Amino acid sequence: MKAMSNVDIYTICNELKEILKDARVDKAYQPTRDTVLIRFHVPGKGRVDVVFQAGLRVHTTQYPPENPQIPPSFPMILRKHLKGGNVTCVKQHNFDRILKINIQKEHKYSLVIELFAKGNIILLDEEGTIIMPLKRKLWEDRNISSKEEYKYPPERGINPLEVTKEELETLFAESDRDLIRTLASSGLGGLYAEEVMLRSGVKKDKPSSDITPEELDFIHNAMSDVFSPLKTAQFHPQIISSEKDDVLPLNLTKYEKYEKKTFETFNQAADEFYSSIVGDDIKQVHEDVWAAEVGKFEKRLKIQMETLEKFKDTIVKTKIKGEAIYSNYQNIQNILDIIHNARETYSWLDIIDIIKKGKKEKVSGLDIIESLDKMGVLTLNLDGTIVNVDSNMSIPENAEIYYNKGKKAKRKISGVNIAIEKTMKEVERAKNKREIAMEKVLVPQKRVRKELKWFEKLRWFLSSDGLLVIGGRDATTNEMIVKKHMENRDIYFHSDIHGAASVVVKAGEGEVPESTLNETASFAGSFSSAWSAGFGSTDVYWVHPDQVSKTPQSGEFVGKGAFIIRGSRNFIRNAPLLVAVGIVDYEGKRIMAGPPEALVKYTDNYVVIKPGYTKKEEMARQIRHKIDEEKLLSIEDVVRVLPSGKCDFVDKRQFKGRDFKRK
Repeated sequence: MKAMSNVDIYTICNELKEILKDARVDKAYQPTRDTVLIRFHVPGKGRVDVVFQAGLRVHTTQYPPENPQIPPSFPMILRKHLKGGNVTCVKQHNFDRILKINIQKEHKYSLVIELFAKGNIILLDEEGTIIMPLKRKLWEDRNISSKEEYKYPPERGINPLEVTKEELETLFAESDRDLIRTLASSGLGGLYAEEVMLRSGVKKDKPSSDITPEELDFIHNAMSDVFSPLKTAQFHPQIISSEKDDVLPLNLTKYEKYEKKTFETFNQAADEFYSSIVGDDIKQVHEDVWAAEVGKFEKRLKIQMETLEKFKDTIVKTKIKGEAIYSNYQNIQNILDIIHNARETYSWLDIIDIIKKGKKEKVSGLDIIESLDKMGVLTLNLDGTIVNVDSNMSIPENAEIYYNKGKKAKRKISGVNIAIEKTMKEVERAKNKREIAMEKVLVPQKRVRKELKWFEKLRWFLSSDGLLVIGGRDATTNEMIVKKHMENRDIYFHSDIHGAASVVVKAGEGEVPESTLNETASFAGSFSSAWSAGFGSTDVYWVHPDQVSKTPQSGEFVGKGAFIIRGSRNFIRNAPLLVAVGIVDYEGKRIMAGPPEALVKYTDNYVVIKPGYTKKEEMARQIRHKIDEEKLLSIEDVVRVLPSGKCDFVDKRQFKGRDFKRK
């Protein structure tokens, strides 16, 4: 993957200064070993994700990668020190491939992103001491470890935005290479060195020491021409379609005839360019894993098939050899008789020499002997069939050895066939699992900012009677619910516990049915502190709007989001803490979280959850997988509608006396 150049980083830095102006750090993640994603909140814009990949890239992203369920230590350290802090500065260090972001909290922190070599991401305190690096590194002049003073790498090369003609002259005079290699190694990189030489008209392979004053002028002017748009922020973000695609912040002569896709910002261009590559890389990693899994069974199957063929071959050959021994019974017996008689006088070595001499003299009967070893085993060539005959055994016994080998091989074939059938099923099963697993591989998907309906900015659900119920998310929206959205005929609900949402049933013209009252009680209880406390049920009360007041009695104080209830309260005892989540069609398809009785009225595709032990993010992943076949939702969309606290799934069959069939 292409690493960002000095020019790329200059452009990214210039844009991030505006994008992250007054931004507040929200969370940090580490989706891969070298990649950190920091989520910022920008006033007036909302969420902004910035991805930092050590040694490669930095840019905002609309393709947030899937994060691990158990976060590594580095992003947890970033959260500890940076969460809630404000970005005060984004700058590039000396036109090098180093970016620095300053963040002010109760103390000042700095995040340094090194994009040269294999790169690094380093958190510093206000004294410039390393709190923690993504990777610990040790060089002769730099020690990137916790509690060490951070030192920038030695400066090298030139700054093309400020370089003088005299500096260029010195650069070329001290170089023993050609012009283009000298420029490339000075910090410009190959692409921009080639662009400068192309615009200058000077031969790029000319030795640097041979440059003329006129050629020096041409190169200096060409450098100014190439890089002057950076000084005035006249960027032209683009992705070049060529044999090797590229992403650039400037127009280059080299690519003037190539097809280009332009973007409003270089951050957007970089996001499209790198995210597509990352998606392919993620898929390839999973493909390789499954190829190894399938290959393991295929290799086993190959060995088993080869073994089967060997057994079949053994059956055929041993039968032929056994029959060959009987077919040459008399000739073999004559040889055995001669050997037995000779053994009374001679040793095995003497007999071997006699047989060799007889074969040379072409003595009749010895021509079928290939060899005799000192153990008395003959190797015979019986009309082209090579057999071994032990002279210490009878001919039937020698033949039986071959027949027994064939029988043994035949018995083993049955077991091999069973093993082959089992392995073939394993291969097929692994291939099927691979297809299913590859479908579930979560490559980064573009996060499209959705325009929320007014009620989606709150807690909400549509009751089984068709009435809209809304609830607050925090103190601010609790105030909004009562002051802006509650009308005279509505019903106000609140859980009888500290830390609960203000919930309002929008009554319309008619009376609110009892079924809606019960559903709203369950909703109000579920979105209260009773959920995070792990309760199974809680008491909820409802009152009319004229009983809800913000005016305290003398000596009392009513905080933001809190209200005074006057008069009698209507209690609904033991309201169950259950939330169903599904996709409904209410002014368009959208996710809804509310009582199960309400969800079943509008969709078959829903899940039911209760207070439990699984983190919201993990539950959101599982819920999204279960209900979102059309890929309408992001993980954040699901997290947004869940109660505060951990939860678990509920088997709908556990509910006795409740009708969970669609009405």
